[in-house]
Amino acid sequence: MEVGSCRLAKKSSSIDYHISGFYYPTDSLKTRLCLRGRHLLYEHCDQYSIPYRKTGKLVVGHSHQREYLENLHNKAQRLQWPPSYGADPDPSKIATPTKLISGDEARSMEPDLSPDISLALYSPETGILDSHAFMESLEKDIEESDSGSVVYSTRVVRVDPYDKQPGWVVQMVTENGEPDTLLTHTLINSIGLSGPFILNSILSRMNPPQPLLPIYYAKGSYASYLGPGISNVRHLIYPVPDVGTKAHGFATLGTHLTLDLSGNIRFGPDIEWIAPPGEGELTEDEGAVDFWASHLVPSEARMPLVYEDVRSYLPNIALEGLRPDYCGIRPKLAPPGHGFQDFQIRTDWLCEDRKGGRMISLLGIESPGLTSSLAIAEMVVEKFMQ
Repeated sequence: MEVGSCRLAKKSSSIDYHISGFYYPTDSLKTRLCLRGRHLLYEHCDQYSIPYRKTGKLVVGHSHQREYLENLHNKAQRLQWPPSYGADPDPSKIATPTKLISGDEARSMEPDLSPDISLALYSPETGILDSHAFMESLEKDIEESDSGSVVYSTRVVRVDPYDKQPGWVVQMVTENGEPDTLLTHTLINSIGLSGPFILNSILSRMNPPQPLLPIYYAKGSYASYLGPGISNVRHLIYPVPDVGTKAHGFATLGTHLTLDLSGNIRFGPDIEWIAPPGEGELTEDEGAVDFWASHLVPSEARMPLVYEDVRSYLPNIALEGLRPDYCGIRPKLAPPGHGFQDFQIRTDWLCEDRKGGRMISLLGIESPGLTSSLAIAEMVVEKFMQ
């Protein structure tokens, strides 16, 4: 299943995504679209009876991480609903309510937390949802619309400019090998890991050729857990991310405890950078576009690493209780250690007069891509389709 932000190795019965919105720079698309998307997502879930639960989240830290958590809390209190999309439907509520609590208060909520946890940031609006039910609701919306349709088991194999009526010729092939072609004046390139390949194939043929986009791949693995050290867990539990020397420079939010709607516990994702054969950057080598598929196998070898990460805040878990569950690939637009990288939404035109041949590309849509998804769609329509 592809969900914009990552490619998953398998489709489990219930994959639940976390709805938050306070980690990233205040003026970034990630923050703005996550806040707006969180509101739209909860609203959508209520309207379509999609299962979700506001579990709340604890971001737990040790004494040397106090400054980070205090800064995160202060930033969350200053966040406002994105002004470009109207006011908060309930002006009495702040956009991202959080509360700084002591280690003892955190342990009263989650008794198995390490005694070394000295404080935590509590986010009551964070929740989980059944992403498969969410996807099915979107598919139903498309199928029941006047002009929309969902085409399954179909790959885009080529995109070419069409000069006679400025637009794009999209060549596709179905799973049984049957070809198909369509002509469109506006093409929205929203295919996750392969998005830069579509755009680069166009940029490389421009006169003069335009700079190509690099892309990097970060594998994240999840481990299921059944064993001691976790009793009656009620909240998502996150460690403080390793930001290194750069503010917002983390490539992952840490190996955290996640729940699904059935109460199953997983830890993850960790991060493992992978590179295609040959060059370190994969930009237009279409022959290697699916190289990452061979990496979609969760590995038992990652379990000791997950175990060590988690023991920093849940010291009584057992290594033998961890099992590889599933893994995914996150599309990165910057290499390891680069620092914060925002979503990229860009428009390229076939014609200089911008009267035809528009391509809108959604790039680097990793976490919080699913939380932001409805807001991203809204932004594309309201800002880029005008």
